[in-house]
Amino acid sequence: MKVIVTSILVDDQDKALKFYTEKLGFVKKTELPVGDAKWLTVISPEGNMDVEVLLEPNWNPSIQIDGKPAAAEYQKILFNANIPATVFGTDDINKEYERLKSLGVRFTMPPTPAGQVIIAVFDDTCGNLISMAQQ
Repeated sequence: MKVIVTSILVDDQDKALKFYTEKLGFVKKTELPVGDAKWLTVISPEGNMDVEVLLEPNWNPSIQIDGKPAAAEYQKILFNANIPATVFGTDDINKEYERLKSLGVRFTMPPTPAGQVIIAVFDDTCGNLISMAQQ
């Protein structure tokens, strides 16, 4: 078994696509209409081309908690608890940190040693904190 698609909840798919392609350097792979949303995936030109990141809308009205979309509530809880939604890897975290900062990406944690890895955390502007790690 292998990972082929992993999801990141987003509050706006178009805004997420712009951030993930223009800031992070991912490439759009798939964009298909699905009702009021899209099956919208990006891939890393530096990684395995078979692994896609699905920029998934957080507002599915069919799954609710107290009248609010459950995915959006879950996303908000993670963000407010400073828990990253996922981790992306890099070979040179300091270089990537400086590159992203120069593009206006807001970091909540600069590169910080954490045992065997160095991690940094940034805001993806779509409701998530994303961790970046160098092993």
